[in-house]
Amino acid sequence: MGFLELLEVASMPIVQVLLISVLGAFLATDYCSLLSADTRRSVNKLVFVVFTPCIMFANLAQTVTLQDIISWWFMPINVGITFLVGGILGWLLVKLLNPKPQLHGLIIATCASGNMGNLMLILVPAICDEEGSPFGNRSVCRSVGLSYASFSMALGGFYIWTYSYQLVRSSATQFKALPAAGLVKSPNKDIDSDPHTLLLKPHQNQDLEIQGKQKVSTSSYIKNLLHQILEELFAPPTIGAILGFVFGATNWLRNLIIGENAPLRVIQDSIKLLGDGTIPCITLILGGNLIQGLRSSAVKTSVIVGVTCVRYIILPVVGVGVVQLAGNLGYLPSDPLFRYVLMLQFTLPPAMNISTMAQLFDVAQEECSVIFLWTYLVASLALTVWSTIFLSILS
Repeated sequence: MGFLELLEVASMPIVQVLLISVLGAFLATDYCSLLSADTRRSVNKLVFVVFTPCIMFANLAQTVTLQDIISWWFMPINVGITFLVGGILGWLLVKLLNPKPQLHGLIIATCASGNMGNLMLILVPAICDEEGSPFGNRSVCRSVGLSYASFSMALGGFYIWTYSYQLVRSSATQFKALPAAGLVKSPNKDIDSDPHTLLLKPHQNQDLEIQGKQKVSTSSYIKNLLHQILEELFAPPTIGAILGFVFGATNWLRNLIIGENAPLRVIQDSIKLLGDGTIPCITLILGGNLIQGLRSSAVKTSVIVGVTCVRYIILPVVGVGVVQLAGNLGYLPSDPLFRYVLMLQFTLPPAMNISTMAQLFDVAQEECSVIFLWTYLVASLALTVWSTIFLSILS
């Protein structure tokens, strides 16, 4: 498979995202006015409560069985490593660049969370269809590849709606609490102030806030932590993923809704129909937010470059090392396609669901859109280069 053919395959899902984003941006302009800020918030809530749980459930229940979960046990660990390493690199990036407070959680989340959904569902089967593919029989490769990609999508969604969701939510909560706590510095307009105090003197009630701090008991901390974990687990997308795992792993439940002879297959078909609306809605909202982001020049170039380097240079190198090490230790199946999918999980652009979270918590929506625009523009070339490297390693 040549470089140009691979570039074409890798570019197709990226071009789809960009085209729909352009449509969303047009719908949000003053000329069209069909995708206003209020409309985007309302549609985003539908995505969070209805569409995303449906796509999570439909993909998991249909493609993942208990035997698959046991056989592919390393994939959840591999996805966890991508989030862990990406999160650490994102945290270092925040410390190094010192961006605006509302961007802290967004930067860490975009470094940690890859788009393991529609991109892999398109890219992996396309690689199988090409002549000269190192993955054997075309039809078998395509079928198994779709199962790998679907499992990867479900795992990625589970991590995104627990780990990344918490990052964006806590960052939004802390940012919104700064003005209320009197920790945001503002000019001192007293008559006797000098230039030094004019620039540096914070609100007077900052001292009151510091003096009024109370020690939180261990029991209260544990209680709040448990409440937070339960809240994340009961987020609609997480519930959809858990139910999908249960139905996929339990034969009698699976046979009720999956298959041509399933008595309740209409339920699965209806859920899948709702889930199909997830990606278009998220991408339209992303495009709508992009208009305001470009107008305000919301993100420093250093932040965009930093996120891009983490996602397309550092993480793929780590991915090759992790997969090769796990393979040498005998932890992986002999199927080279499985190893290709594991490596690819380290090479993807940021997860689209992050834009849903930013909109949901009303923090850094415009900045998120600008970061996504540039990282997705680079993605097609990065995926092509790294796929070529991965195929040469596995051949």
